[in-house]
Amino acid sequence: MLVVQKYGGTSVADADRIRHVAGRVVKRVRAGDQVVVVVSAMGNTTDELIDLALSITPEPDPRELDILLSTGEQMSIALVAMALRALGQDAVGLTGQQAGIYTRANYGSGRIARVEAERIKFELAAGRVPIIAGFQGVTDEQEIVTLGRGASDTTAVALAIALGADRCENCKDVEGVYTADPRLVPTARRLADITYEEMLELATQGSQVMHNRAVELASVYGIPVLVTSSMVDAPGTLIHGDPEQMEERNRVRGIAHDTDVAKITVRGVPDKPGIAADIFEPLAAAGVSVDTIVQNASERDLTDLTFTISRKDLKRAESLMTGICSDVGAAGFAADGNLGKVSIVGVGIQTAQGYAARMFRSLSDHGINIEMISTSEIRLTCIIDAERVADAVRVLHDAFELERAE
Repeated sequence: MLVVQKYGGTSVADADRIRHVAGRVVKRVRAGDQVVVVVSAMGNTTDELIDLALSITPEPDPRELDILLSTGEQMSIALVAMALRALGQDAVGLTGQQAGIYTRANYGSGRIARVEAERIKFELAAGRVPIIAGFQGVTDEQEIVTLGRGASDTTAVALAIALGADRCENCKDVEGVYTADPRLVPTARRLADITYEEMLELATQGSQVMHNRAVELASVYGIPVLVTSSMVDAPGTLIHGDPEQMEERNRVRGIAHDTDVAKITVRGVPDKPGIAADIFEPLAAAGVSVDTIVQNASERDLTDLTFTISRKDLKRAESLMTGICSDVGAAGFAADGNLGKVSIVGVGIQTAQGYAARMFRSLSDHGINIEMISTSEIRLTCIIDAERVADAVRVLHDAFELERAE
């Protein structure tokens, strides 16, 4: 079996944990598997490097910042390779460039364009374990580009696809995907399996277990992903493409939450074609990503339009809104930076009876006000006060009895 294993920053946070990871890899190799390892930077190294850059200048040059941040993973690959060799297993550390990971030139948020995996295949054929730096790649012009926070998951899935691996294993400090964040809900239950679609919704709505782009890639190419513990032997959670067909199953598989939500409401917007584009195009050009959008019914040819963004983008968006309102003839805008969201996720919940009503009633019974609602085929999301997010997660976990085995 050819397996790509990814180890996050917590799993390689210090020398003892690196030696533990090396022991796990050696055990798999000696059991007959071929293993490619992708690693993140140690512990909080990436944050420390960002703080270091900010101590030099409040606005680091994006190119130089990516060069700096890429060194965190380079430390990890060297140390893991050393640990493997100390156990008698030949290994080689490879940067994103050496591993053949080519990206588009968007500093800080690059996308993988292609993977030329010949070097990795050569090292595997020679009996060495390749240790690959996650989170980074190189453009055709040999510029180093990082892929965004959490994107080592994406590196691992992309390599699994390029190598034709049997599966990708995301080895973390948790034992799998849970029905909710165990730090908020002690009774949260590990799921044995979950579909790509359900995992993608959980990841997009705030779950930190998997990077959403990694789930997208795995889904498109049909690569099974096992989320499992790097600390202990555990069965983990298999992310795959075959939805459970049992009608009596609880359709809610998990609850995601996110406290990084801000809201902007544009008042008195003229209700005519092209206005929405005139509002959102300047925001997109400024790099502000919009999530939920709600437009009220028109009255006297005027309407209110509300949308949510990341809290970190609020100041940038506010700086643009006065000009946008003037350009489109809106009366003004209001902003709220103290929001969060909670989502229930599961195949079929939108078409099945009672799920939305139970969600709304449960929140209401506990005095949790809903600011906005958005849906997809397998998700219901409520925007609420940030201070009530943890309460909402616990309330909904109880309401849908997710602690019970399926």
